Amino acid sequence: MPTANNNGIELYYETFGSPDDPTLLLVSGLGSQMVNWEPDFCQRFVGLGYQVVIFDNRDVGLSAKTPGPPPDALAAIEKFLIGEPVSGMPYTLTDMAEDGFAVLDAVGAGQAHIAGMSMGGMIVQRMAIHRPDRVASMTSIMSTTSAPGIGTATPEAAAVLVAPEPPDRDAYIEQVVEHRRIIDGSHYSADYWRQKGAQIYDRMHHPIGAAFQMAAIAADGDRTAELASLTVPSLVIHGRLDPLITLSGGEATAAAIDNAELLVIDEMGHDIPPEIWDEVVEAMATLFKRAG
Repeated sequence: MPTANNNGIELYYETFGSPDDPTLLLVSGLGSQMVNWEPDFCQRFVGLGYQVVIFDNRDVGLSAKTPGPPPDALAAIEKFLIGEPVSGMPYTLTDMAEDGFAVLDAVGAGQAHIAGMSMGGMIVQRMAIHRPDRVASMTSIMSTTSAPGIGTATPEAAAVLVAPEPPDRDAYIEQVVEHRRIIDGSHYSADYWRQKGAQIYDRMHHPIGAAFQMAAIAADGDRTAELASLTVPSLVIHGRLDPLITLSGGEATAAAIDNAELLVIDEMGHDIPPEIWDEVVEAMATLFKRAG
């Protein structure tokens, strides 16, 4: 089982394509295992001449789990939403950004294109801020700057974010199906998410992991000022129908980064379904070429 190591944190990863090609690192979102990056999506980039690397963030999937009970993530998020600093969390998004670099080290990639969805978008923003020399380009997908009042979830989507995961397999799968109905946009498929929910549960069910990650988001705070210093070629992709991180999150991210491009996809919610892969892949490939 291939793993990278960041100060004792073991991170499970997989690769697609040739290690001789330029690398694209894909970073997953809150509570999301790397299998949410579909192999066929990854192969699109392999066909364009890139090695694609995906990995499980800490506290999810087959990567290391933080010992002990999770922090009070809801209390941390409440402070975060009103712009108060959050401290004392087990780790932050900066630590998770270093996880990403540890994975790049493991595959021998000194520099890479990096892209992340949702929390993964926040992580790749952190990666670009802290170690721009290792970032060929950055794509932030359905994410935000974390500025207070920006990208705020609708009440129904916010309830999805904080709902506890049921321990029972069937109940978990049905929860995934229902939650995705709320956040996915016009290409929602109950059959797809029933199959995907089963795959995720059977691979690794670790329901407290998302609380650790949510606390890390809260502890990171507003990145707007730091994003303004970026010179890394950047693309922001967001769905007009996204109820979990609403469109202002993507707009604010693009506005904060000098010369960033913004792609708004009308039928996209908080997901990257096959129906929009062509548009997403084309936009990212254009960014890669612009970045050289």
